[in-house]
Amino acid sequence: MTRTRLALFGGTLAFYLAIVVAVLLSTWLVTLDWKIMLFRPYQQWQELHAFLDYYVVLGQRGPTAVMVAAWLGWRSWRQHTLRPLLCLGAALLLLNTTVGAVKLGLGRLGPHYATQVGSAELFAGGDIFPSGHTANAVVTWGILAYLATTPRARRYLSALSAVVALGVGLTTVYLGTHWLSDVLLGWAAGLLILLALPWCEPVLAVSEAWILGVRDRLRERLRSRRRLVPSLPVAGGGPLPGRLFPPRPGAEEPVRETVGAGSGRSAASRGAARPGQPLAAPRAAHPTHHTGHHAVRSERAPAGPAGSRRPPHSRPATGG
Repeated sequence: MTRTRLALFGGTLAFYLAIVVAVLLSTWLVTLDWKIMLFRPYQQWQELHAFLDYYVVLGQRGPTAVMVAAWLGWRSWRQHTLRPLLCLGAALLLLNTTVGAVKLGLGRLGPHYATQVGSAELFAGGDIFPSGHTANAVVTWGILAYLATTPRARRYLSALSAVVALGVGLTTVYLGTHWLSDVLLGWAAGLLILLALPWCEPVLAVSEAWILGVRDRLRERLRSRRRLVPSLPVAGGGPLPGRLFPPRPGAEEPVRETVGAGSGRSAASRGAARPGQPLAAPRAAHPTHHTGHHAVRSERAPAGPAGSRRPPHSRPATGG
């Protein structure tokens, strides 16, 4: 907070309190409100009515917040920082809290619902003082100038946001939805929020660091879970997955055999024991049953497609 900003904040706060006191005491400002209302501006210059109905949307909180949030979200992504979005969130939170509290506390009725000429229409269950459209226009468009990165952009955006906020406030007076004093207090309320944002910067920095820390921890947790998931075998004869857990000490490792010519491993090498392990006993040969004399090669049955040399229980062609 520079001295200039502190001076502006103090002057705006004094103006804010002066407007509230003038309305509470029903001074000349309330009389001016009634004169403008009885003039009925919405019945004058009716060719502007259709355009101003759309223009006043620039002060509605929902559409403007979505548009500005989209722009600031893109800036946050490009600059790898959450400060623009956090500033917008803090400004809107302050706006809803301060303006909403004064609206409900004073309970002023709008021009269309006024009941007594010359009365301030306070504490009657209304929610019109200060103007929410005007204060929202000042804050939502003024935050763009507050977050500008160059002095030139800050000057241009400040002028643009001031024109938009001024137009939105006067449009609500023209349409008869607000008193002139409502608009004056809305301008002051929005400007106070923008001037108070530097006091929120330390809290925003702590919030950004906490959010980024939570994001990094979640990313690390997801990466660790992905590393623990075993790989699946590849279809079509791909490589087999490795072991998820190492073999236990003393457990025998299964030996993979390659069948076919040129495998490079003989039966003797497959039966050899590993170092440190006892030699395995040789396999017993299958018993061979002889029935008579052996048949000559030409008398043997040819091998079938399944690999068997003769059908079961067959007898030689010669001999008995």
